[in-house]
Amino acid sequence: MIVTLLTDYGRDDDFVGVCHGVIRGIHPEAEIVDITHGIERYAVRQGALVLRNTLPYMPIGVHVAVVDPQVGTERRALALRTGDGRTLVGPDNGLLSLAWERCDGVELAVDVTRSPHRLEPVSATFHGRDIFAPVAGALSLGVRVGDLGAEIEDFMRLPSAAPARLDDGTLAGTVIHVDRFGNCVTNVTPRDLPDEAIAGGARLLVRGHEVRTFRSFFAEDEGAGGEPFAVWGSAGLLEIAVFRDSAARVLGVRRGDRVEVRFA
Repeated sequence: MIVTLLTDYGRDDDFVGVCHGVIRGIHPEAEIVDITHGIERYAVRQGALVLRNTLPYMPIGVHVAVVDPQVGTERRALALRTGDGRTLVGPDNGLLSLAWERCDGVELAVDVTRSPHRLEPVSATFHGRDIFAPVAGALSLGVRVGDLGAEIEDFMRLPSAAPARLDDGTLAGTVIHVDRFGNCVTNVTPRDLPDEAIAGGARLLVRGHEVRTFRSFFAEDEGAGGEPFAVWGSAGLLEIAVFRDSAARVLGVRRGDRVEVRFA
């Protein structure tokens, strides 16, 4: 069975390799896929959105996510089975919630904080190694979710990530991610900004800059170098980009910045 990993661990330390080793030590034939370990440190919402956007392209299996600012506190460790047959493992801090919503909801969730499969002694700072990886290894061998801990129903959910509609009709969105190319990914979807609104003259405002150009793909108008434009990205979210440059640098945009969509 496939095991996917998504974390904010980065690649400079041994954290990712150790988690691989723990899973393989339990299940030597496990196939491990690293979705990413480049989530910004402690950015739970970013991790939740990336997990939500990528799981539909992963084979059904065991999916581990660790972005865990509260590691060592009383927050619980969670394993759950989704309606489409996936198993998600991670901290009970809302990190898994956007993904399970996209995977037909939660059929069963259990608290695995004291799972018999965890490694002892459990470090107060590395639950990825001592709880989440061994639980994932056991699940990949066929252990059932219900055998891992006590059932719970009060697991944490993140607040809605949808943009807000203001009284004057303006749509108030957010930059939820800046990728390595400097493209600024927002939480605006085609439902929020339909084609007819774009054709009617909708424009974006971010950090005092106005973006009026919408493109179908990055290189649509190569002659307009340096000009910011909006484009629908691969995750179905509106992105602000500059062709062959960093929109984040050009516009001074950071994750968490407000983006307004104003309609003509």
